[in-house]
Amino acid sequence: MTSDDHDRRTEHPEVDHRDDRGADERSGASPAITPEQYAAVADAIESEIGKVIVGQRDVVRAVLTCLLAEGHALLEGVPGLGKTQLLKTLSDAVDLPFSRVQFTPDLMPADIVGTQVLEEDDTGRRTFRFRPGPIFAGFVLADEVNRATPKTQSALLEAMQERAVTAGGATRPLPRPFLVMATQNPLEMEGTYPLPEAQLDRFLLKVQVPFPTADEIVTVLERTTGRAAARVRSVADGPTLAAMIELTRQVPVPDHVLRHAVDLVMATHPELPGASGAVVRYVRFGASPRGAQSLVLAGKVRALLDGRPNVSVDDVRAGAAAALRHRLVLGYEASAEGTSADDVLGEVLAAVPAPSAGVRGAP
Repeated sequence: MTSDDHDRRTEHPEVDHRDDRGADERSGASPAITPEQYAAVADAIESEIGKVIVGQRDVVRAVLTCLLAEGHALLEGVPGLGKTQLLKTLSDAVDLPFSRVQFTPDLMPADIVGTQVLEEDDTGRRTFRFRPGPIFAGFVLADEVNRATPKTQSALLEAMQERAVTAGGATRPLPRPFLVMATQNPLEMEGTYPLPEAQLDRFLLKVQVPFPTADEIVTVLERTTGRAAARVRSVADGPTLAAMIELTRQVPVPDHVLRHAVDLVMATHPELPGASGAVVRYVRFGASPRGAQSLVLAGKVRALLDGRPNVSVDDVRAGAAAALRHRLVLGYEASAEGTSADDVLGEVLAAVPAPSAGVRGAP
């Protein structure tokens, strides 16, 4: 949490072609990295963030998990809790092309993706040239994403899933790594529009940002009302991050862990046999298969950060709330009774126990 959560608007950047090296990285050109180096770089990133952000350790770890899994993150909390500052600090610690889009009701899709502009050369000849929007960056901060209209929100959809955008009559690939880190205010606040389910499903994790403790607020005041702000240094670059993402993908997952991730997702569907009472009563639609993918990817990062060679059931269960809460569509009863998705997921975890120790490789 920090009080320096201001409304600076970043200029739309031009495309940095130095980072159009995704094909080489995916073909194996990225530098190799060991699990020990992986953990050391991740720890250095967290340390740099800690120079600015007070507390919020679970939030920082969740955002870092999305970064290392090359998944998108959605942070939700009331204004002033440091959501924007956290993501801006992360971009300072990781040397990636960065852009920030401040979502407002009058923002148009072309403001995000880009547009065709008519240019005239020295001979007087006029031609159209595509001017890239801020989506053409490795790290895109979508600030207050639920203040824009659904039409504009949908402009992110193709980019988040396909890592490419269709504009100017052509499909244009985005640089890799490519991450969208979005912030939103609670839907009860005035001037917000709920994100469509299809877009929510494309976020790897939805992170709830809690209100800080009194001691944390005191620390914020000491840091921000006295001496100059701490300088955040870059501790990772694009090739290093690409290597870390590749190592995340290579972590083995035992079959019983994969099946447990699937069991958790299936248990969120009220129409399936064996659904718990809370799921039947409160859930209209359960999590999609992407929920299981998120559980496994987050589990891989957790295992690497803990120095373990493979994913355990505990890794999957630890990330259940963040990976699934935004994928449940709750019914009227949940709203009327004040039941949240996290409440339902607590029931799901209780109803789907971890595989017994007798299972090979468990937990």
